[in-house]
Amino acid sequence: MSAKNYVDVHETPPVSRLLPLSIQHLFAMFGATVLVPLLTGLDPATALFTSGVGTLLFLWITKGKLPNYLGSSFAFIGPIITVSAAHGIGAALLGCFLSGIIYMIVAGIVKKAGVKWLDRVLPPVVIASVIVVIGLSLAATAVDMATKVTVDDVSVISLTSIEISLVTIVVTVIAAVVLRGFFALIPILIGIVVGYLYTLLRHPDQIDFQKVAEAPWIIGFGEMFSNHFKFHEVYAVIGDPSAWITALIIAPVAFVTLAEHLGHLLVTSKVMDRDLMKDPGLHRSLFGDGVATALGGLLGGPPATTYGENIGVLAITRVFSKAVIGLAAVFAILFAFVGKINTLLMSIPTPVLGGVSIILFGIIAAQGLRMYVDNKISFENKRNMIIAAVILVTGIGGYKISFAGMEGFLGNITIDNIALSTFLGIILHLILPGKESAMGEADAKTQE
Repeated sequence: MSAKNYVDVHETPPVSRLLPLSIQHLFAMFGATVLVPLLTGLDPATALFTSGVGTLLFLWITKGKLPNYLGSSFAFIGPIITVSAAHGIGAALLGCFLSGIIYMIVAGIVKKAGVKWLDRVLPPVVIASVIVVIGLSLAATAVDMATKVTVDDVSVISLTSIEISLVTIVVTVIAAVVLRGFFALIPILIGIVVGYLYTLLRHPDQIDFQKVAEAPWIIGFGEMFSNHFKFHEVYAVIGDPSAWITALIIAPVAFVTLAEHLGHLLVTSKVMDRDLMKDPGLHRSLFGDGVATALGGLLGGPPATTYGENIGVLAITRVFSKAVIGLAAVFAILFAFVGKINTLLMSIPTPVLGGVSIILFGIIAAQGLRMYVDNKISFENKRNMIIAAVILVTGIGGYKISFAGMEGFLGNITIDNIALSTFLGIILHLILPGKESAMGEADAKTQE
């Protein structure tokens, strides 16, 4: 990869570029990060705070070599809602904390066992297919955000939403492809800003400034601790054995999100054209994610996960600077204490976020397709065709296993489509003969 077409992790852009690049990452993660606490009854300001601190800890643990942003994980939404309703928020947050501990334990095992075994179970045909799934599994969600509105709890097509999202998409594409210099590095930011202004001019009823006006300027640190952070809820149930048993309903979800974490690391490796599994190492990325998840559980924020939206930004801009991600994390922390800015960001119209999400998720999928080509995966081989077919259809189609409503340890646990499609791909690769074909021509020649 030429040094002329990207900014590496150890490089820091000048302040005039650093600020908008960081704000772009903030916008990319903001909608999804605050949506999870809104759905689960947790606090959005706390979610912003824990995502920012968690990202900074992640950067430090991974030695600044892995420029991922950590936001709220969607995989825990169902379990948190279920446990909170039945046993209280303290038990749910304890389960989130234990999920982080599981990540750390797995990280220790990976450090001892190494990552060579991953090369045997995750050949290019599996990895590339999983990357495509990560990009396209949320395609329907992005399109719904871009084209629909909710009326009386029913989602319906809205020409206004389509209009706003199309403007956002077109502007973002033009910024990425046509513009030159620094402006070519912030197409997502440009798309969101222009989409917002367009909505304000054409459809001002889509933006609620009343909430912005009513929001406080500053949330004091004392108020944040007493009214937003939930560590006292966790502390209250630590001595209750039944709370620990209940928390075990949530904790095993960590084994499901491990597959998502692995997929995101593989995508980032592809985007950056380097083996991040070995340097800084899967054990460091897992441990960093675990620390961020445990922190979220203690303070009352959702469990953390590396964000595909921000990986998409990395792919578009080719700016991998840890300083850019770090400053985005600092902004998230600061905005957690600034009520009006927090509320203003939440006022970004859903079709605008849907428009940029279509591009970001599509770019991740394109990275997987590129991996097929780079490794010269042959689909004349029936084995490769079958493995890819199973992964793609189960992953993109939303094939999942849910134990919701069942009694006992597995109750309310769902193995989501990304994790399940990954597991199916690995199993098929391990049991079908002719494993060398899954490596592709490029890797096969390297092994020879």
